[in-house]
Amino acid sequence: MSLLERDSANCYRIRRRGKMRVDAVVYLNEALKRSFDEEEAIQQLSDAAALPGVQDPVVGMPDIHTGFGLPIGGVMAMDAVEGVVSAGAVGMDINCGVRLLRTNIEAKSLDKPRLRELINAIVERVPTGVGKESRQASQVKKDFSRYLVEGAPFLIERGLGRPEDLDCIEEGGVLDGADPNAVSSRAVKRGAQLSTIGGGNHFIELGRVNRIFDPTAAGKLGLDEGQLTVMIHTGSRGFGHQICNDYTDLMLKAAAKMKLEIPTKGLAAVPISSSEGQRYLAAMACAVNFAFCNRQWITHDVRQAFSKVLGGDARDYDLGLVYDVAHNIAKFEQVRGKRLLIHRKGATRALPPGHPKNPPLYRDLGHPVLIPGSMGTASYVIVAEPKVERTFYSVNHGAGRVLSRGAARREIEVEELRSSLGEVMLLGRNYRAYLDEAPQAYKDIEAVIDTFTEIGFTRRVAQLLPVAVIKGQG
Repeated sequence: MSLLERDSANCYRIRRRGKMRVDAVVYLNEALKRSFDEEEAIQQLSDAAALPGVQDPVVGMPDIHTGFGLPIGGVMAMDAVEGVVSAGAVGMDINCGVRLLRTNIEAKSLDKPRLRELINAIVERVPTGVGKESRQASQVKKDFSRYLVEGAPFLIERGLGRPEDLDCIEEGGVLDGADPNAVSSRAVKRGAQLSTIGGGNHFIELGRVNRIFDPTAAGKLGLDEGQLTVMIHTGSRGFGHQICNDYTDLMLKAAAKMKLEIPTKGLAAVPISSSEGQRYLAAMACAVNFAFCNRQWITHDVRQAFSKVLGGDARDYDLGLVYDVAHNIAKFEQVRGKRLLIHRKGATRALPPGHPKNPPLYRDLGHPVLIPGSMGTASYVIVAEPKVERTFYSVNHGAGRVLSRGAARREIEVEELRSSLGEVMLLGRNYRAYLDEAPQAYKDIEAVIDTFTEIGFTRRVAQLLPVAVIKGQG
């Protein structure tokens, strides 16, 4: 029997029971609720609600699905003094995130040969797939500690970007508190991956602005109908993955010594104030900054690819940064008059107009939030409204899976994938290699977006449709 009780419009509550210290809530609209089958994810939210210092409520996003420890699409806020920090509640790919570039190019002006030329030029510079190293691996190793501590501003200093890029990156592209000494040698060995996108759901997508919902907001973002865009989705790669594994093991052992009851290994946690907790936050910040550098370097490489294929300077085609948002991160924030450590796993910070933590450029609008769909469906640019405080200023980070990768490969036929993609160009022509990323493996992005817009937490600004997609295998 489902533990979900209808609480209010598009909001379902899991009442405190057993060892839970607070309630949990899940946001679903009617369409998502009808097909909702995520009992394991609900249990994971309930487990998180049993941790010391947790704030009411633990939140499940519309794209929620089972993860390691906290579900993907989970938000857990902790009292900054009395609470705990959990590596599994941040996630494996620390600061997996999305950034969007605009252009002044009409998407329809690029024919298929020119599109193919563009994506090939990008891939020449940006390796794709699991385990792939940067083409500048030796250079990355030389300055490795500076990437971890200084983040994207260090790349700008080196000429790998534009100074104004930093105005459009969450945290200005660098999270304070990073300490390379908190990172294991094994993680460092996996760090030669700057300017790579990896595998899974990571991608570089050339898209088209299909529809503008809010012309005023879109104008502030430089978005117009028909315009070509570039969306980049990747994170800290093997480096962040290793940090999560390292600290999950460390936290599990430390919690046992402290006689701290942990619901599951995936939610291994220690007090924020403990030496182990502080070391994790310092290592996590290194991975956050690594990921900001990764997306920044890719941006530079994408700009170079446009210049090579289309001629002239990259600025001739605009290629300005609209915004860069982080997923899979824990940050200290002030919410409801309290200082909290907010774990967002597969969730995106969403600050409404006037919030002081918005970058100055978007103070009056609220920073844009980027919500990718699948490689065959729409993505969205949205902004938050004041009601989003109820979710600790958080919204979903994507569409969310309905089929595991294994199930997708078993159940989806190549022709189904080919048909669902239509005219969307893929990097590789072997469709079978992309079955686990087929649109059919994901929830309906329209229903996911509707869940928060219907109750006034967010509003749509623009809808983007894919034109050409670069995805790594594995």
